[in-house]
Amino acid sequence: MKKLLVALFLGFCVVGHSQNNSIGNSDPDAKKILDEVSKKIKSYKGIQATFTLKIEDSKGDPQGSKKGTLYTKGNKYRVNITGQEIYCDGKNVWTYDKSSNEVTITKFDPTMNTMTPQKLLSNFYDKDFLYKYNGEQKLGNKTVQEIEMTPVDKTKNFYKIYIYIDKAKKTVYSGKMLDKTGNRYLYTIESLNGNAPVTDALFVFDKAKYPGVEVVDLNE
Repeated sequence: MKKLLVALFLGFCVVGHSQNNSIGNSDPDAKKILDEVSKKIKSYKGIQATFTLKIEDSKGDPQGSKKGTLYTKGNKYRVNITGQEIYCDGKNVWTYDKSSNEVTITKFDPTMNTMTPQKLLSNFYDKDFLYKYNGEQKLGNKTVQEIEMTPVDKTKNFYKIYIYIDKAKKTVYSGKMLDKTGNRYLYTIESLNGNAPVTDALFVFDKAKYPGVEVVDLNE
């Protein structure tokens, strides 16, 4: 689950243009939709979102489910999910594991091809993906637009991502990542507040609030 969170929430770097490579070209219809979503999300001052994360095996059988909360502002983010908390103040990333009462500190590198929450919600198309529009479908009472994304780098541990855009709201509603082991990771955004009162302190891990926590600082 920890690796999944890093994969989902620490990796969509944006370069807003179609790609030309040996795999093919990105779909201009998909880019138009993604540009609209990006513009909408970038207009938000602070985001608070709740989400559900589910895992299925290759047969579609459920392997686990967790609920979480996401906060973002600028290049800062925080993810709270059962058993784990991730903080980023734009300079450092703190990953706290509740079961071991341990926090690991690493440097935040915005140049890495990883999926930050902001990019998950808005800038999820870049030079490392080919993307195409697969049309509309119904998910519950919502009409969504499916965008299929294929990584150019075939060494990645996943081979396909599907993003589902709420057509009416022009925001990401859900997504699905398929990894090379056959597992499927599905997330659904249950609620999204684009004007949440988030403060800078929210994105910094305060060890005083975690008595006895072991700190592993990989920056030293």
